[in-house]
Amino acid sequence: MPTLTTATRIVVVCLPAGALVDWYTVCEAVDHHLATTGVAVHRFPVRHRRLTGLVTRWSSRHLLHPWRRFGAVAYAAGGPVGRLDLTRVVAQTSAAASARWRAWQHQVARTTPSARPWEDFLAQHHANPDKVSLAEATRRFEAQPRVLTMLSLLAHPNAPYLFDPAELAAYQAGQAAYVCLHWRTAIAGDALITAEGQLLRPQGPTLADRLRYLQQAATYIHRLRRRQRMCALAVD
Repeated sequence: MPTLTTATRIVVVCLPAGALVDWYTVCEAVDHHLATTGVAVHRFPVRHRRLTGLVTRWSSRHLLHPWRRFGAVAYAAGGPVGRLDLTRVVAQTSAAASARWRAWQHQVARTTPSARPWEDFLAQHHANPDKVSLAEATRRFEAQPRVLTMLSLLAHPNAPYLFDPAELAAYQAGQAAYVCLHWRTAIAGDALITAEGQLLRPQGPTLADRLRYLQQAATYIHRLRRRQRMCALAVD
């Protein structure tokens, strides 16, 4: 299915307070639960407090794979929760998702009828792969006017927004659902390994499955203590 979504997934790993956050520890947890490896992603902006910011903005202590801007630490793949600006992640992601949904509503929803999401056609393929091949399921999905419109907008070289056909169900669920999906994914990724060693991830491919996972994962992250560690990896 033509989509902006690739096979790459973001896995967030949480570690107990005081645990050593190094590449080996994080990769060991991912390998144990998902039998794969990953690369660090600079997903979280680093927080600099008003009083101690003059010192911490230059210090990468306890941060995993920090990224600097003009010498100051700006982003990191992970570190203590208290040093990661998750509130900023949520605010920026929510604003971007809201603007993208409103553009989709204006450019796509107002001019095309509702369409069945990709998950429906994928279920047909899984139910009877001999009758409905993956290629046939893709053809049926893409034949819908709304999906064709989204695909045509992807080809525009100067398009301010790109609408992923794989997110059709989220777009059609409304602005609140679409924004919620994106800000929670920004902090919880596509799967989460808790500090207790539990793997959390969607139980299926539907939007409802993803939202249930994100509710559980976001609640867990919200309850983390400031000294606990979390980091993000991109895995295939």
